[in-house]
Amino acid sequence: MKNEAATVVKKLLDTPKKILIIPHKNPDGDAMGSCLGLYHYLEQMGHQADVIAPNDYPDFLKWLPGNDQVLIYESQEEVCKEKIAGADLCFTLDFNALNRIGNLEHALNDFQGDYIMIDHHQQPDDYAVVTYSDVTMSSTCEMVFHFIAALGGLDEIRAESATCLYTGIMTDTGSFRFPATTPTTHRVIADLIEKGAENSAIHNRVYDANSPERLQLLGCALSNLVALEEFNTAYITLSAKELEKNHFKKGDTEGFVNYGLSLKGIRFAVIFIENAQEGIVKISLRSKGNFSVNEFARNHFNGGGHINAAGGRSDENMEDTIKKFLSLLPQYKDQLTS
Repeated sequence: MKNEAATVVKKLLDTPKKILIIPHKNPDGDAMGSCLGLYHYLEQMGHQADVIAPNDYPDFLKWLPGNDQVLIYESQEEVCKEKIAGADLCFTLDFNALNRIGNLEHALNDFQGDYIMIDHHQQPDDYAVVTYSDVTMSSTCEMVFHFIAALGGLDEIRAESATCLYTGIMTDTGSFRFPATTPTTHRVIADLIEKGAENSAIHNRVYDANSPERLQLLGCALSNLVALEEFNTAYITLSAKELEKNHFKKGDTEGFVNYGLSLKGIRFAVIFIENAQEGIVKISLRSKGNFSVNEFARNHFNGGGHINAAGGRSDENMEDTIKKFLSLLPQYKDQLTS
């Protein structure tokens, strides 16, 4: 973070404040890890912080230190509105446009304070008094670490914060295997372990807590996998009926899209998941190399993200969504096969 931005933040935090910390809708490990990691630091520095998530998140994240203090706007609307009305400052973490927080966006109309954005996605909106945006970073959790460092607070990071930040970096880097994992990322991880993050225990809590139903759902997803060798592309579908049959719970499909990308020769992988409640098909996209799934999602499926990882949605049914997807591939053939 630039020195000028750090100076502004230090001034904003020079007296105790009531602070909101908000992740994006359907928060993942990086979103909740960054929010709770920052929460513990701010509380320790004498501020009153509240994490407000737009909606619920997967059970495999609910062991994180501070989880019991998280407010869910979808089910605790009135208390969240009270917190918003009385807050001085709002951190938005792991997203860069307020339309990414669902109905919580409307509640923020009553917020009279300043925004601070910390995020690593492309094309940030201009709503914050301080915008710390870096698309080269592995994760928002790594950015929160550097944010705290810029404030001179590294010595104040305790095991609770370290655990949350480690979790988000681990999940957003695919256990440190994605290209955005840099030497600096590993140095940050080493520091977090020294500060109390128990790396093996964290991995076990996130990745070794599967239910039989989730593994059966994975089997269903893999049986639906289609490889299109002509385009070095693979895709998976999961219908609402298949989700119901396998007792789907939020977070159960996390990481499924990466199985398509693990196939030899595949450079582009997508999973299409039917969401009957919202009447949409949710889309997760992953790629290897220089093929930008961010641009693909933005141009065709109302989404966006990073070069190699993005999300989108379709308001059409599953069949028509797949037809549209397949019709698009020929125009990208050179990028996918060269």
